[in-house]
Amino acid sequence: MWPGTVLFFALVTVAHTWPLASDPARLTRDNADVQLNAWIVSWIAHQLPHEPSRLFDANIFFPERRALAFSEPLLPPGVCAIVPRALGASAVLTYNLLLMAGFLLTGLAGCALGTRLSGDRLAGLLAGSLVAFGPHTLPRLAHLQAQWLMTLPLSLMALDTVIRRRTWNPALALGVWVALLAMTSGYGLTLGVVALAAAWLARADEWWRHGRALAPRLGGGALLSVLLALPVLLPYWQVVEEHGIHRDTQETSSAAALPTSFAFTTARLHYDLWSHHFGRPQGGSYFPGATALALAALGLGLGRGWREPRARMLVAVALGGGLLALGPATPLYLALQSVFPPTRALRDPSRFGALVVLGVGLLAALGLAALRRRLAGRWRLALPLVLLGAAHAEVLCAPFAFAPYEGVSPIYGRLALEPRRVALAEFPLYAGETDYLNAAYVLSSTTHWTPLVNGYSGSAPRAYEPRAQTLRHFPDPAALEELRHLGVSHVIVHLGRYGRQRRDRILDFLGRQDDVTWVATGPAGERLYRLASPAP
Repeated sequence: MWPGTVLFFALVTVAHTWPLASDPARLTRDNADVQLNAWIVSWIAHQLPHEPSRLFDANIFFPERRALAFSEPLLPPGVCAIVPRALGASAVLTYNLLLMAGFLLTGLAGCALGTRLSGDRLAGLLAGSLVAFGPHTLPRLAHLQAQWLMTLPLSLMALDTVIRRRTWNPALALGVWVALLAMTSGYGLTLGVVALAAAWLARADEWWRHGRALAPRLGGGALLSVLLALPVLLPYWQVVEEHGIHRDTQETSSAAALPTSFAFTTARLHYDLWSHHFGRPQGGSYFPGATALALAALGLGLGRGWREPRARMLVAVALGGGLLALGPATPLYLALQSVFPPTRALRDPSRFGALVVLGVGLLAALGLAALRRRLAGRWRLALPLVLLGAAHAEVLCAPFAFAPYEGVSPIYGRLALEPRRVALAEFPLYAGETDYLNAAYVLSSTTHWTPLVNGYSGSAPRAYEPRAQTLRHFPDPAALEELRHLGVSHVIVHLGRYGRQRRDRILDFLGRQDDVTWVATGPAGERLYRLASPAP
C-alpha cells in the first residue's frame, strides 16, 4: 500500500507545484527569501561535512559570528542537500528538489497520522493531502520551512500512542520529532509545542488516570528533545541576547491574522468565484476549503464529538492555532510569549493559522472514515474519491509563475580562483528596507563561499546598519578605510546598478588607488578588485 501512497503524493506534488517539475534546474521564484533559503541549505551541505563545529558561523554579515542564527536553521533539509550539492546541483536546483520533497514527506506524515486516527487508509490520503497542500504551504513556496513540517503530524501521532499505550518507544520518538522541528524552524518548534500542549490539555482525563505511567516516559522524551536540539537552540539564544532581537507588540500586530484570514484563499477556484471580494487581508490566508470543513463537521457529528478524545484533541489544536494567529489581539498570545520565550523573536503570529488547517484536515479524515462506514457498494469507494479530488481542486494554486534561472556571473568563478581570500564586499551594498537586494549576492556566494560583508536574513546584526551607512558611500575614503579595517580582501562592483555619473566616479577613484587592483570584468560589466588590506 505504501508504494502506491508515495506515488500518489509524488504526483499531486508535481501537480500543485507545476510547472516546477518540468525544469527544476532553470525555474525559480523571483524572491529574496528563495535565494536566502537556497543559500542556507547549501551552506549546511557545504559546512557540515567539513567543519561542523562552525556550522553557525556562516559566510554572511562578515565579520559577525553565528550568522546562520539570524534566520531559520533548516538543518534537516540542509543535510538532505549534501548529496545533490556533491553531485554538482546548483543551489537553486537543490532548493527546488527539497521543496518538492517537503510536500511529499509532509503528505506522507499527515497520511500516517490520519490513517492512525481514523482507521481508514483512504481517509489517511485525505488527511495527508490537507496537511501538506493548502493555504499554509502553497502560497509560501519561498519558505522551505513551511513545507518541511512533516515531524509536526508525527509528533501528534507519537503523543497519541504514548497516551494510549504508555510505552517508552513512542515517548522517545516524540522527543526526536520535536527536536527535528527545532532544527528546522523556530516557527515549526513553536507550532509543535502549541499543538502538543493543546492536545495534551484536551486529553486531560486520560493522562490524569495514567499519570504515574505517563510522567516518566514523557519526561524522558522531553529530556531527549532538549539534548538533541540544544546545539541548535544555543546559538539562537546567544544571538537574541547579543543583538537584542525581540519583536514588539506593534510589529507582531501588523503581521497577525484577521478573522477574514480564515475565509480568504488565493486558490484559483475560490478566489475567482468569491474570495477576491475580501481583498488580501493582513496576515495571509487560511481557508481550508468547503470540502474539508464539511467533512470535519461530519467527523464531529457522526461520531461521539467532543466526547471522543482524538476529536477533542484536534478541535483544541485548531482553536488554539486560530486564537494565537490573531497575535496580541488576544491575551493567549501574550501569555504564550511569557511562558515560551522563543515566541518573542517571531515576527509573524499569523503562521499559527497552519494549526487550523492541520486540525480541520485531520477532523475531515475522521469525517470521511465515518461516512465510508455508512456507505455500501460502489459508493463506499466512489464518493470518497470524488471528495478527495474536490479537496485538491479547492486548494489548487498552480500553475505558478516562475522566472528563468540563468546561474551566477562568471565573475564569481574568477573570485574562487583568487588566493588569500579573506572577505568580499559587493556594491551597491544594501541595508534597511532594501536589504533584500543583497539576497542575490548571498545566493551567488554558494559558488565560492568567501565570507561576505553583505547579508540578508530574518534579522540583522546590530553593527550591520551603521557599517552599511559608512560603506554605502563607496568608494569614498571613509568607505575604503572601513573595508581596510574589516580586512576585506576583494570587492565586486556591479556598475550596472549605478547611474552614469556615479559609475564614472567609481572607476576614476579606484583607478587612482595604489592598494586597489583590478582583477576581472564580468559579462554584465561587474568588476572584481583585489584590496591590499591587512588581515582582520
